[in-house]
Amino acid sequence: MLRPKHLAIELSKLQQHPQHSVELEQYSTEGDLASFFVLAIDQLDLLEQKTVIDVGAGNGVLGLGCAMIGASNVVLVEADEEVLSVASANADKVMNKHNCNIEAVRCMIGQEAAPEYLDVDIVVMNPPWGFQSPRADRPLLEYGFSLQPQSMYVLHSQQAGHLKGIAKSHGYDWEVVFESNFRLPPKYSHQSRKMGETQVKCWRFHLPGDAKILDEDE
Repeated sequence: MLRPKHLAIELSKLQQHPQHSVELEQYSTEGDLASFFVLAIDQLDLLEQKTVIDVGAGNGVLGLGCAMIGASNVVLVEADEEVLSVASANADKVMNKHNCNIEAVRCMIGQEAAPEYLDVDIVVMNPPWGFQSPRADRPLLEYGFSLQPQSMYVLHSQQAGHLKGIAKSHGYDWEVVFESNFRLPPKYSHQSRKMGETQVKCWRFHLPGDAKILDEDE
């Protein structure tokens, strides 16, 4: 079992997200935050031998972190061909070190027929937050819920108030796992030369009766 620090180091060694499309709101989740996110999932839903779908996977950091912890099957779904090639290269490295199967799939969710999967245990995503294109996250969220996972973990802007309504329409309840800071590259920080920062929440969407966090802060 990888410790938080060691997992963060391994995730930081992955080939980085090129973040070349402002339109697609491509964010790179840093190793420390990705490690915290993945270990929180494992603590609440036990990743070992699970099937995980990473929607809008980028360089694959969240899904590959799940594989490092013990997920047996991981699918990385990414719209950008260049970014997908980065995710695929990272997946090959992870499969060489861990006993798992990882598939990288190119699909522009919402504009193309989305891949169908059965028996999905966990969906993870850090979707576009709608800073550039309003409602850009909707197709990814809708797709995630349509897979009918046991639980879905979403990293999203703290200001996002619409997630509960989408979850409820699909029959899911919710709880907030943690809140944190998320660093944004200069291109998303009003063209500043410095890294920006925003507050984020990690949501766990679950089936009724499967709450894992007491006294949750909704």
